[in-house]
Amino acid sequence: MAADLHLHTNFSDGTYTPEELAAHAHRLGFGAVSLTDHDTMGGCPRMAAACAGLGIEFIAGSELTCEHEGQELHLLGYFLDMGNQKLADALEKFQGVRVNRIREIIARINALGVKLDAQRVFDLANCRSPGRPHVGRALVEAGICSGLDEAFERFLKKGKPAWVPKYRMIASEAIGLIHQSGGLASLAHPGLYRADHVIPDLVAAGMDALECFYTRHSTALTEHYLMLADEHRLLVTGGSDCHGMNKGRPLIGAIRLPSHFIEKLKARVAARRAA
Repeated sequence: MAADLHLHTNFSDGTYTPEELAAHAHRLGFGAVSLTDHDTMGGCPRMAAACAGLGIEFIAGSELTCEHEGQELHLLGYFLDMGNQKLADALEKFQGVRVNRIREIIARINALGVKLDAQRVFDLANCRSPGRPHVGRALVEAGICSGLDEAFERFLKKGKPAWVPKYRMIASEAIGLIHQSGGLASLAHPGLYRADHVIPDLVAAGMDALECFYTRHSTALTEHYLMLADEHRLLVTGGSDCHGMNKGRPLIGAIRLPSHFIEKLKARVAARRAA
């Protein structure tokens, strides 16, 4: 029962609907998937229903942006309670931050003499968790950029003229938020940060797992993080980070997390809830 535990839909910055994503997972033979949209669980009920109809196990999740000692990190929450009010309130706050960030990005683009309407970005996003890819799509639609890569290189990447830093909660607080919602916290794509030194602090704060299998991890990096997970007694997660067609091709299917890792995650959740 292979799984992909890092997936996005159009409820954040992906292009697939939950139903389309579930259909792709079914076609590829996945036995389990998790929806981890940025700062929202809005797509989880629809994804859960679509997966149930296709015989796929669904794990409710979300991807939270946070920081530890100035280092930006993304934490993946798994087995989250979709009805948890504290989590819902926090996600609503993060969504408001995202909206304000988009407005500031557009203001910076306009200040460069480039005409782009913030409302068009929100219309394209059509979700409560808009992000920079939606601005990129608006730039492409307006003929200002030829593609998303150009949009990020000219305007949206860190250090570029329209870059706006995003509010980030403290990593230990994010871990606590995930735990109080009954979930497990996993550090997303650690190979992208070049910050292995933060892992012991995150473990001390209660982090449960490490995303060892990831599309942009080489075989050597995967082995490195598997060893670190073993060293720190962390569980192992993995996923493609599929955003639909935002990156030119669908990434779902690129990572197939073996079933024994899923069983260990489920066992940890069951033990914690029984305690």
